[in-house]
Amino acid sequence: MAKVFIPAQMRKLCGGQDVAVLDGTTVGELIEGLGRRFPGVSALLVEAGDLRPSIAVSVDGEIATGGLLERVGPNSEVHFIPAIGGG
Repeated sequence: MAKVFIPAQMRKLCGGQDVAVLDGTTVGELIEGLGRRFPGVSALLVEAGDLRPSIAVSVDGEIATGGLLERVGPNSEVHFIPAIGGG
């Protein structure tokens, strides 16, 4: 099962958890699993059928470019990286 690290901005919806272990072979399947476990989380990550433009995903230390279809392995570590505002 993949280990999904939950960003601080999303932890309130996740009962304060910082990591979730989920089944899935793609980033999209992991997000669906997060959404089932923590209602409302999927809406923070997905917009119009794709990852929100303000979210990057790292799979096993590499920035993913495949969006929701990015493959993950059974022992993958996945990080959702929200954009940081400023100026």
